[in-house]
Amino acid sequence: MKLAVVGGGSTYTPELIDGFARLRDTLPVGELVLIDPATERLELIGGLARRIFARQGHPGRVTTTSDLDAGIAGADAVLLQLRVGGQAARLRDETWPLECGCVGQETTGAGGLAKALRTVPVVLDIAERVRRTNPDAWIIDFTNPVGIVTRALLQAGHKAVGLCNVAIGLQRKFAALLDLAPADIHLDHVGLNHLTWELGVRRGGPDGEDLLPGLLAAHGETVAGDLRLPRAVLDRLGVVPSYYLRYFYAHDEVVRELGTKPSRASEVAAMERELLALYGNPALDEKPALLAKRGGAFYSEAAVDLAASLLGDGGSAVQVVNTYNNGTLPFLPDDAVIEVPARVGGSGAVPLAVPRLDPLFSGLIAHVSAYEDLALDAALRGGRERVFTALLAHPLIGQFDLAEGLTDRLLAHNKEHLPWA
Repeated sequence: MKLAVVGGGSTYTPELIDGFARLRDTLPVGELVLIDPATERLELIGGLARRIFARQGHPGRVTTTSDLDAGIAGADAVLLQLRVGGQAARLRDETWPLECGCVGQETTGAGGLAKALRTVPVVLDIAERVRRTNPDAWIIDFTNPVGIVTRALLQAGHKAVGLCNVAIGLQRKFAALLDLAPADIHLDHVGLNHLTWELGVRRGGPDGEDLLPGLLAAHGETVAGDLRLPRAVLDRLGVVPSYYLRYFYAHDEVVRELGTKPSRASEVAAMERELLALYGNPALDEKPALLAKRGGAFYSEAAVDLAASLLGDGGSAVQVVNTYNNGTLPFLPDDAVIEVPARVGGSGAVPLAVPRLDPLFSGLIAHVSAYEDLALDAALRGGRERVFTALLAHPLIGQFDLAEGLTDRLLAHNKEHLPWA
């Protein structure tokens, strides 16, 4: 089995390599190709990847290339984890929205739209090249904004599934609090990428006992602290929102915070410099502890499980993924991309039935999904007016003057990546 990772020069990659090495019985990789135009860092990470495989006794080989077409040739699956514009673009996404009093974040609000505009055309070009080279290959998208990018891939007819690590991270956290194995926890995880709620935490499977009320009663302070939300919010909602919901439930507080501390992008850039120095140590043959602070926890396990289900021998497994709605949430179009548990096998992902959503949640989902539809249109066709319309539609913006100011800033900071701007 051959897997290709586009964006293989990411400092995330050793997390992925570690999962491939440890879970080789689940996903027997014969060749892993890391693809990235940044050749210097690619070689650092490629060397560490080979040492991790060797330490774990993995028989597969790791290769590196900056030639996309050569790297994806013959691949059974292609994982996308690229960042168009790098950390410099992320820093801008987190900065200029604050000038208008709006949250600056790489996937939420105006910064998230900027990332989508830069990313969708690049991803679609990669996917077309994958289809020409190997039309049977699956594309697993971990590139943010995952929901919009996955929708672009699916609407273009590609064999694609989107993946995020929020659900698996919560599953592991809840399992630890409840003293259960992660495999014994099923989440009623419902919403859009980076806009989800845990409506239930079930023992054993979708029909199992709901442990969420007891979890909140016994561990509500811990869960709320991790989300940086007041305990009372969880008690009143009766569910666990993802930490991205803080941008909606406490937007103005977050904006004030962001204006008084270094940006996450600057923190990550400093961390990446330290990580790359570590990766260059020829004695290092495991992922360093510092990588846990970089983000992407449990991404490797989720990616291995998803690839194994898509490329397996006809079996299927339940996993939280991003895929077409197809009637799962009746208030959304069928071609909206949602993030829910799905049964995943060789033919793709089929969402499971989910609990009925309270209007408090379904209303926000519908609102953000409508914005994502407009955001994708802007990414595919360009134009200042489409950018403005998408920003005006976003529930964190929604005012004419704000949308105008944000549109001007978005275009000014992204001209090098938007040929039409």
